[in-house]
Amino acid sequence: MHIREIQQSDNPEVAAVIRKVFISDDYPKTGTAFEDPQLEYMFETYQQPNSAYFVIEVEGRIVGGAGIGPLQNSDENICELQKMYFLEEVRGKGWGTLMIQKCLEKAIAFGFEKCYLETLPEMLSAQNLYQKVGFNYLDSALGSTGHTSCPVWMIKVL
Repeated sequence: MHIREIQQSDNPEVAAVIRKVFISDDYPKTGTAFEDPQLEYMFETYQQPNSAYFVIEVEGRIVGGAGIGPLQNSDENICELQKMYFLEEVRGKGWGTLMIQKCLEKAIAFGFEKCYLETLPEMLSAQNLYQKVGFNYLDSALGSTGHTSCPVWMIKVL
């Protein structure tokens, strides 16, 4: 297993991993990352200031990823943990914790004070992981991500 920053040549494989997770786990396609226009251009998206996306490779194959970027339409110094998805075959190995730590280290290096995330109610294992690393539930959404089908909001002070 190897964690590294996304490269432009990874775009098709990263989009395929994210879509496969949504399809295999039967998550909503509307109002989620599944329909985000930047899904096809993840490398370019994360070249923006204070943004980074990491992939996990196993034997040269991308099996998951996660990133951070500024929370859209927020007046506070908050980043968002974004597009954290792993193929089913690699879940439960502790790699999600490693990926979150990598993203949070980058967020701190960028100078963010808090990290926000949105997720689906069905993603209970992910929510448990987020709680273990210090995220707490919020009563309402922050910023404006466009993910209307993600009614679970969490935040962590960095």
